[in-house]
Amino acid sequence: MRNLLAGLAGSALLAGCTTAVAPPVRLAPGRVAMPVGIVGLERVMGQNAAGLTALFGKPDADFREGAARKLQFQGPICVLDAYLYPEKGAEPRVTYVDARQRDGTPIDRASCVAALTRRGGGK
Repeated sequence: MRNLLAGLAGSALLAGCTTAVAPPVRLAPGRVAMPVGIVGLERVMGQNAAGLTALFGKPDADFREGAARKLQFQGPICVLDAYLYPEKGAEPRVTYVDARQRDGTPIDRASCVAALTRRGGGK
């Protein structure tokens, strides 16, 4: 009986630990949802390769693997990797970005985007 009560009490405590799941966001075709925590990356997320080139200038590296593509932009402060993936036959668009300082240490992605937009060739 004692074990049963302890088990029920533990179950009741765990039931309070659940989190609500947000419903999926429905967007118009060609638009990318902006997950929480991507403030400052609005100029990059959802862009195609031409949009990134207009923003940052010519990429310093262009890697392709199947339909996926990674464009790398380097500046005096940081390196930004933009990962582009197609969705249902559409042109590949940025779905994720990663950033680091030139020596490899972490840097805020939005700060890197801001720094790169000010480099030569960017708008």
